[in-house]
Amino acid sequence: MLNVHNLSVSFQGDYLFEKITFQLTPGDRVGLVGKNGAGKSTLLKIIANEQEYDSGSIATDKEISIGFLKQDIDFTVGRTVLEESYQAFTEIKRLESQLEDINTQLAERTDYESDGYHQLMVDLNDVQHQYEIHGGYNYQGETERILQGLGFQRKDFNKRTETFSGGWRMRIELAKLLLQNNDILLLDEPTNHLDIESILWLEDFLKGYPGVVVVVSHDKMFLDNVTNRTIEISLGKIYDYNKAYSKYLVQRAELREQQLASQKNQQKQIEQTEKLIEKFRAKASKATMAQSLIKKLDKIDRIEVDEDDNSVMSLHFPVSVTPGKVVIDAEDISKKYGDKEVLRHIDLMVERDSKIAFVGQNGQGKSTLAKIIVGEIEHGGHLKLGHNVQIAYFAQNQAEYLDGSKTVLDTMIDAANEKNRSKVRDILGAFLFRGDEVDKYVRVLSGGERNRLALAKLLLQPFNVLVMDEPTNHLDIKSKNVLKEALNKFEGTLLLVSHDRDFLQGLSNKVYEFKDHKIKEYLGDIDFFLEQRNLQNLREAEKRTVVKKERAVNTSTATAETSGKQSYEDQKKQKSLTNKLSKIEANISRLEKEIKAIDLELSINYDATIAKPNFFDEYQKKKKQLSELMNDWEKVTVKLEALA
Repeated sequence: MLNVHNLSVSFQGDYLFEKITFQLTPGDRVGLVGKNGAGKSTLLKIIANEQEYDSGSIATDKEISIGFLKQDIDFTVGRTVLEESYQAFTEIKRLESQLEDINTQLAERTDYESDGYHQLMVDLNDVQHQYEIHGGYNYQGETERILQGLGFQRKDFNKRTETFSGGWRMRIELAKLLLQNNDILLLDEPTNHLDIESILWLEDFLKGYPGVVVVVSHDKMFLDNVTNRTIEISLGKIYDYNKAYSKYLVQRAELREQQLASQKNQQKQIEQTEKLIEKFRAKASKATMAQSLIKKLDKIDRIEVDEDDNSVMSLHFPVSVTPGKVVIDAEDISKKYGDKEVLRHIDLMVERDSKIAFVGQNGQGKSTLAKIIVGEIEHGGHLKLGHNVQIAYFAQNQAEYLDGSKTVLDTMIDAANEKNRSKVRDILGAFLFRGDEVDKYVRVLSGGERNRLALAKLLLQPFNVLVMDEPTNHLDIKSKNVLKEALNKFEGTLLLVSHDRDFLQGLSNKVYEFKDHKIKEYLGDIDFFLEQRNLQNLREAEKRTVVKKERAVNTSTATAETSGKQSYEDQKKQKSLTNKLSKIEANISRLEKEIKAIDLELSINYDATIAKPNFFDEYQKKKKQLSELMNDWEKVTVKLEALA
């Protein structure tokens, strides 16, 4: 499908990568990984034909379509979410325009017997047929399904795109790409702006994607769940294995150990040969043998061990002073943005040394509450910080607060005080800004490098409470591991807003879920929270849960028994609806594949296909069934939401 051969790219004389070669074939779901600045985004741009390269070649099959999700997007002002999403269907929208034009002419003309009128009728039939083949009667329902999977609600569909944050606009762009059914899908950090539920939905979608998927991500769990192949860019080379990320790491480590062992054995042989050469050189009778050994030594292919780029930042969060027992006491906190209510009557008490995770869909108030706690925005209700509390805040868009016209060194010096100014270069070195790199302007740094600089800057202030909002966005996997280890060792109070399940594992002992203007407390870590949400939504452990509840009912009062029965009835309804929804989705998936196969057959051999007995009747029947199933899916989903 796509062949990359001896591809090389350099910047200012240094190769980003050199003579890399690989192929992409249908069914590949590739995780493209590597350190920040290794060249991952550059490679995606080259494949998408958006950036030039120095040498090498890229060859594709004819009529291959490539979709590319970039980090920077630009929407036309004035379009609604649905209107922008419909831009994915270029051909369908063109055909719609043609149909509208033909129908307008037919309505205005009265020369019913003329050749021109007859030709319009023929054109109408042809365009309608093409419209149907391209999915013109299904694309609206499919668009709504994709948007809802990515977290949009029906009430959002007719809102203008400019009223949404950058994260939500990124979701619209992602929806457009998923709707286009491209042969190759290039995704540059798609999970950065998605909440956990939307990430789970995207995982399921990509697992069944028929084309090629190449995804740049620093979410290890997402890579493991979605990909079946890993390509790592490291020190200008690529390492390509048909394994998901975690299995790839194991296999690459095993290979490196084998290389080291083979290299060690070879080196012993070389040393023995060199000793013999030195020994035989001294004797005239052995000179011929010595020359033979020298030639043999020259012909040996020296075993090379794959280089590993193990440079990582060094991070430690010191606690300034010990605060009082209660560090945050919030009562009746409410917040509106215009008419939009985000938080309603929130009560929250945070004790010293707590490790708390804020989770939930985007737009539910996680970042808003974090900003209220650090005093960035006004709010209703009362919030009081405890004795000796010193808060450090890492915002979701922390890197945007950096001045692009300053150098890395100037950024740190300007943020330092008299006591720590002398430590600036040491801190920068710990964050991998060494030598001439400290003289780089902030505007030329990658997203991950900016995040590292923002973290370094954070250490210039004293704190005992750390509030971090999506700190792992743009950080490579090794940097994320270093940050996680530092937070694990942090002896102060931690409030962490994140969608990264792997990063959150083991970091918190309490989870607050944000939903419908409220927060719900889970006394456990992120795995406990996900287990609870699975029991509520996926019902994988329904029988076990019901048995436990029935036992509780038998030992309680009559009132409690009645309450338990009611809960059990709701559970039965939910289970029935969930099973029904799964069957509907399976049938939708089956019909979509069948219709797509027919459409493909039509495009290849139209005359032979339509000549089949009852072809159009069967084709229309499948289309009608799909439409009915989409309606059923919507009805069942509404009923499930009412029971949740």
